Amino acid sequence: VQLVESGGGWVQPGGSLRLSCVGSGFTFRGSSMSWFRQAPGKERELVAIISSLGGTRNYADSVKGRFTISRDNAKNTLYLQMNSLKPEDTAVYYCYANTYWGQGIQVTVSS
Repeated sequence: VQLVESGGGWVQPGGSLRLSCVGSGFTFRGSSMSWFRQAPGKERELVAIISSLGGTRNYADSVKGRFTISRDNAKNTLYLQMNSLKPEDTAVYYCYANTYWGQGIQVTVSS
């Protein structure tokens, strides 16, 4: 199983980023998928989760209305569109599926 994230980086407050996660080695279209994040000195937290066919999505209260989780099962790819970013969104973001984790990707929001 491999989960490979991309799309992170540095952005100013109010900016946007889109994270991607390509999955392989498992039945992507049959799996619910999630994004987690971990800020320095804090526990890893769930950001968003999407059902296998994309019909159900849930978000942490802290990102509701700003982040959108989506997936393209034809491309085995999970996305996280992040808008109106805040400094408190700074963290390493992880893709998660079937007890497997991606390697994580850094998102830094600062001026």
